[in-house]
Amino acid sequence: MISVKNVSIQGLPVLEIFPAEQENQALPTVIFYHGWTSQKESAMVNGYELAKNGFRALLPEADLHGERKPSSSATQENMDFWRVVVHNLQEMESMIDYYQQKGLIDEDRIGVAGLSMGGITTCAALTQFPWIKAAAVLMGSPSPVLFSKWLLQSKWAEGMDVPFDQEAFDEMTAPLKKIALNLQPEKIAERPIYFWHGTNDDLVPYKLTADFYEKVKDEPYAKNLQFQTTKGGIHKVPYTVSVEMASFFEKVL
Repeated sequence: MISVKNVSIQGLPVLEIFPAEQENQALPTVIFYHGWTSQKESAMVNGYELAKNGFRALLPEADLHGERKPSSSATQENMDFWRVVVHNLQEMESMIDYYQQKGLIDEDRIGVAGLSMGGITTCAALTQFPWIKAAAVLMGSPSPVLFSKWLLQSKWAEGMDVPFDQEAFDEMTAPLKKIALNLQPEKIAERPIYFWHGTNDDLVPYKLTADFYEKVKDEPYAKNLQFQTTKGGIHKVPYTVSVEMASFFEKVL
């Protein structure tokens, strides 16, 4: 039997999903991040599959999303995508600390995963936290600067008539280099990482993930990378991929 409960960690809403009979045991744990303009509940199928494989799955609510959504005077359009990603990173360790203090985490078996913005968060986290033992990136991107440039020419920018200014762009994206996995791929550090991306994704480009994988796949530090694709796949994670993701963690954590 799988149990679900709501937890608040210093104001951070988290859905915790776990095998009911092991609620009070130290379990291997995976933090799973949802996507842009979504909410933690949308990732429950992933948490459920992880719990079926013996994990404690933690599904945090990203800032300005779900329960933390802005008041009616604010809109999703004026949200800062990268600020939300960085906020995810800032809150990650407090989640781990909370469960460590309660003795509910196997500290040698901690993973991070996510879809879309959550996958981007996962790639960024790999540059910051060596305690992450394994990761899964579902239709995310390891290349935040290149992704930002792509966004300006994508469907996200439709209706915007703003000329591209390289100098302004470089200044705006300079802080992202610190969390860019493609610029410091050695930080993979032989950790098992599962990438999945549909080839026809028009919201987070498949090509950036594929190019990254091709660049690093033969490096010693990347020997435990996996890259799975779905030909014709769009910006939606199939259920079979959620199952495969959970199976991946069961094998490597």
